[in-house]
Amino acid sequence: MTTQDFITELFCRGDDQMKELPKHSQAALHPSEIVTLAFILAIKGGGSRPCYRWLTRDFQALVPSLPERTRLFRLFKTHRSWTERFMAEPTVLGVIDSYGIELIHPIREGRSRRQYGRKGLSNRRWIVGGKLCLLLNKLGLVVACECDTANVSETVFQSLIKQYENEMIVCGDTGFHAKKGDPQNLKVCPRGTWNQRMMVETVLSMLTLVNHFKRVMDREWAYFQMRLAYTMAAFKVLVQWHGLEPDEHGVVHLSIAEFSL
Repeated sequence: MTTQDFITELFCRGDDQMKELPKHSQAALHPSEIVTLAFILAIKGGGSRPCYRWLTRDFQALVPSLPERTRLFRLFKTHRSWTERFMAEPTVLGVIDSYGIELIHPIREGRSRRQYGRKGLSNRRWIVGGKLCLLLNKLGLVVACECDTANVSETVFQSLIKQYENEMIVCGDTGFHAKKGDPQNLKVCPRGTWNQRMMVETVLSMLTLVNHFKRVMDREWAYFQMRLAYTMAAFKVLVQWHGLEPDEHGVVHLSIAEFSL
């Protein structure tokens, strides 16, 4: 499958979710076109400028009415709520984990007044950036996600667990355990127990290697949130590209490597 074929089919899959939304009378792009372009940014990773140059150089014919770069990314930010249409349904058992995202090198901390990332630990090393918390269902699909700065504790994301108190039993590591007031549906899994939680490590590994998600280059908090939301939605579309067929042991193998741009 060529890149052009992939983008075309990605548009078709996004359009299936967005067809109920009408195009604004003064808009140059349909909602499904906006979502497709945002998915391309999320899949390709890196900065907005290289991605936009790549689009205009190689695929301008697919989107002849492509807006100017800053206007396009403002559209992504404005319509971030559309990503909720692509979230998966909750299941009885789920997994939650956090993921540190580096924005700048720690030695550059405090050099800019516009810096919104904060210093925190991720995988036993210091980063300056943000923290993504994602809730997965039993198939490894993203049900919901939240983000905050890297210096916060995982207990900040307990509200995400409480949202599904009557729908899911959520397995989390000891970082999500508070001294008091844990959600009733949180099951704390100490290290070495409940190996089903390794599913979330598989998902995070794919985001790191394919989407280059460990470090992003957005310089405003709203755009950082926008990239996270579209990346989670794009992951759900890609991982279901060929269906989710279990093997003879009932295990569903997730992969998005073939979609790396």
